[in-house]
Amino acid sequence: MDMCWIDGKILPATQASVNVLDHGLLYGDGVFEGMRFRHGRLFRPQAGLDRLHRSAAALRLSIPLGREEIMAALEELISAHGQANGADNGYIRLVVTRGVGRLGIDPATCPKSGLFMIAGQLSMASTQARASGARLIIASTRKPGPETLDQRIKSLNYLHNIMARMEATHAGADEAIMLNTHGFVAEGTAESVFIVSNGRLLTPPTEDGALEGITREAVLQIAQRLGLPARTQRMAPYDLYTADEMFLTGTGLGLLPVAEVDGRKMKSSPGEVYTAIHAEFEKLVDEETRQGISRVYT
Repeated sequence: MDMCWIDGKILPATQASVNVLDHGLLYGDGVFEGMRFRHGRLFRPQAGLDRLHRSAAALRLSIPLGREEIMAALEELISAHGQANGADNGYIRLVVTRGVGRLGIDPATCPKSGLFMIAGQLSMASTQARASGARLIIASTRKPGPETLDQRIKSLNYLHNIMARMEATHAGADEAIMLNTHGFVAEGTAESVFIVSNGRLLTPPTEDGALEGITREAVLQIAQRLGLPARTQRMAPYDLYTADEMFLTGTGLGLLPVAEVDGRKMKSSPGEVYTAIHAEFEKLVDEETRQGISRVYT
């Protein structure tokens, strides 16, 4: 059962509600953050809250609670989720909306922003895809470039991503890759993209539309510890088609190997690099949450 924190109260998510005049609902005016917890503790919440505040600042959106208040609410929510489900692991969605205002897009009519958090389980890939690799397509729906809106803002506006995901479903694929308006690889519909090519681990740069992913950053750190050359690099579809390995990463997803893109099969899936990084990532999350490192937020 998903649980929700809203207005200082915790209740089943199915019983929670927002005002129909909230501009987050009406116009997608707001930001969100995703976090994973394990052993009842969040993984790198400071990084998530930093990104949330950057997104909010870019939209001139105030966050109605301080960091310590948010962390206290998150810990209370995780505890309630554990009591309701008998599970100490899961996914958090933290949402900040512009708040209730008059009809019309002007945010000046919204005197107070809103905040709510949902804790639950999130499964973004099938058992088969995790075992043998996901089948991807390159979507025709493009990711807006920085000349329209900086994609580092983790906003509630996800229509482009939804349209691309619908393309994947219609094609019978597991997921879609989105290109930006200039034809370069940006990301999946909700994931960062990595390829292995000639012994190097590569991921698209944020200026091409890639999100500053927390899992993405952890993977780059792991690669450095393993002595694997890793960097950001601009990519075209050609680079995906000719890669030795490919995988996706994300807070909700974790790590997922890719078997093929547009019918072009990877040389290996799961590959050796993915397998090594995945093992180290799981160890990293387990160690940090068991030791309580991720609870440090001051």
